[in-house]
Amino acid sequence: MWRKSTLASFVVAVVLSLSLNACKDAKTQQENEQLKAQVADLQKQNGEMGNNLETVTASRDALAKENDSLKAEIAGMKSKKPRKKALSRKHRRAQAA
Repeated sequence: MWRKSTLASFVVAVVLSLSLNACKDAKTQQENEQLKAQVADLQKQNGEMGNNLETVTASRDALAKENDSLKAEIAGMKSKKPRKKALSRKHRRAQAA
């Protein structure tokens, strides 16, 4: 009788441990699925950020070129302005009439 009781306890312990492991496996699998979903979302965001970075870089380059051309245009305008001649300090004699 003692053997049957020990054997029954052992069987119950094995069944409980297997069910507990199955429960842990289910929980672990659920966590893995959630993590996979998060990784997929992060990869999507990373791709979008890469595209945004390329767009912003292209815009920055275009603005830099435009800025350089405007600076050159301004420099060209400054050099084209005629300079006023310095007034002579000599007094001109008025012609007597």
